[in-house]
Amino acid sequence: MDPREDEKRAAAEAAALEVQNGTTLGLGTGTTVAHFLPALARRKLEVMCVATSQATEDIAHKLGLPLQPFDLLERLDLAVDGADQVAPDMWLVKGGGGAHTREKIVASAAERFVVIASSDKLVDRLGPPVPVEVLRFGVAATLRRLADIGPVEQREAPPTPDGNPLFHLMVAMDDPRALASELDSIPGVVGHGLFQPELVSEVIVGRADGTVERRERRDPRR
Repeated sequence: MDPREDEKRAAAEAAALEVQNGTTLGLGTGTTVAHFLPALARRKLEVMCVATSQATEDIAHKLGLPLQPFDLLERLDLAVDGADQVAPDMWLVKGGGGAHTREKIVASAAERFVVIASSDKLVDRLGPPVPVEVLRFGVAATLRRLADIGPVEQREAPPTPDGNPLFHLMVAMDDPRALASELDSIPGVVGHGLFQPELVSEVIVGRADGTVERRERRDPRR
């Protein structure tokens, strides 16, 4: 058994205990969330969920978790999701599952955004790649703009949940805020995998022995 799976499970089960009856809940995408969904279902709470991908939606349906389209909700109480990289200052890189644009929308709409991760996701500093979702219309022009920032590689992956292609921007992240701002300024970029610390309420890191480490932001955004 991969000890990282035990760590993911520990973090996921701890996050499931954060959910209360009546919660409107954003469900992320990925291997750690795959542990969170059954842990949540076992609690048999009255919740209403929003899924960020078809994969998450399918699992939630099978587990009997109630789902609602996000266009019917203005706010969420809580969002739970994984991360590919977690820096000490709470900057994240996400997008391994290709749903980072939806995940960022959900995280920004939630009163609390809890990140669940195995210990290997903790990094001293963020590094490439940065996942980037690009609109199909004018894709060549958008890629030219991205290439001005750094090397771009097309990702061998299915399209995003909204049907757009995915690319990897292979660039150093000495200043993730400046990089995020530069990517946001390119019209054809639908979304990128840099998540700013202001979005994050707490990071729960699982350990193989079933314990967890909690990292909270010192200056919560709400």
